[in-house]
Amino acid sequence: MKILVANLGSTSFKYRLYDMADERQLARGGIERIGAAESPCFVEVNGRRQELTVPVADHAEAVRRCLEQLTDPEHGCLRDAAEVAAIGLKAVHGGRVSGVQKVTDDVLLAMEEMNLVAPAHNPPYIAAMRQLRERLPEIPLVAAFETGFHQTIPDRNRYYAVPWQWTEEFQIRRWGFHGASHNFIATRTAELWQREGRAAAPLRVISCHLGGSSSVTAIRDGQSVATSMGMSPQTGLLQNNRVGDFDPFALPLLMERTGKTLDQVLKTLASEGGLLGLSGGSGDVRDLESAAAAGDERAKLALDVFIANIRQYLGWMLVELGGAEVIAFTGGIGENCASVRAGVCAGLTELGIELDETKNQSARGEADLSGPGSRVRVWIVPTNEEIVVARHAKELLQGTT
Repeated sequence: MKILVANLGSTSFKYRLYDMADERQLARGGIERIGAAESPCFVEVNGRRQELTVPVADHAEAVRRCLEQLTDPEHGCLRDAAEVAAIGLKAVHGGRVSGVQKVTDDVLLAMEEMNLVAPAHNPPYIAAMRQLRERLPEIPLVAAFETGFHQTIPDRNRYYAVPWQWTEEFQIRRWGFHGASHNFIATRTAELWQREGRAAAPLRVISCHLGGSSSVTAIRDGQSVATSMGMSPQTGLLQNNRVGDFDPFALPLLMERTGKTLDQVLKTLASEGGLLGLSGGSGDVRDLESAAAAGDERAKLALDVFIANIRQYLGWMLVELGGAEVIAFTGGIGENCASVRAGVCAGLTELGIELDETKNQSARGEADLSGPGSRVRVWIVPTNEEIVVARHAKELLQGTT
């Protein structure tokens, strides 16, 4: 069975093709500037990269174009497009619909109901899904919702203290996101733990997905039991340009003092907040590290607040789990930023967390950063969200999910 996993942006389409017999990646590719007069396209098969620029009107045309490249007799890896059993999609928020679903009218309606809390994510996915269903009906679409992995979170960590009617009628609760990434970390850390010959029942893992968008999740025996993101992807840890957790009672004051509408204030918090808002210069940790080294106090403040924010959630997760066997860093920042990892783990030896600074500075890829006296293993575990989506799609098609 071959599964095409698609990552959809408003004007972009990126994909990976997997042979699920052995989970081997057969190809990867993408198309940018969909809808423009010229759309750059690329495909990589067996280490060979092809690029071309052609007009691509919409996402359905983008899929057709990628299938043409994948079935090219000379450079492709498929004999026929019919070999693609399904297109798997990392959907974000379906509210009342979660888990792994074949894309239907009701699934799309459920996603539309959540547009207000996922405005940057849901609308482009819904539009593209509709196009694909209409223009490529022969290929099933499978949506793996980011909220799905967090369905195991107990009620005490899921509910807000709001009128119960809001919870029941409007789906107001802590949903959690980055489910595919945290799911991968749960599976991979268990594999690594067993490879070391260690026994823990159940294995307790704190997954720190740190990147342009970040979240921390407590995992017990492969299941999510607490997570930092809440009702929307704008909550929890501060992001590169999103505010993270924020007191809603500040909104009326901001509206009064700035003259902005509620929508305008929310848009500002979702696009000019986070690291960008604190630093006033950039939301990219690499830029902030360079600026802080050059004496920029606001850049240093932004990094300090980010690290402190991660540590606050780390503390919650440690208490919720009653300790941990593993802290796993993943995502672009988690995998590549030694200073953030060091800041998060600093001064925690009394909690059994000790980082080896030499290992931390030189680590690349999957690595153990634990100091010699650390009771908790501190690992870098590069995530692979696409293979998780492909696995979910395969299970749904085989009727095992």
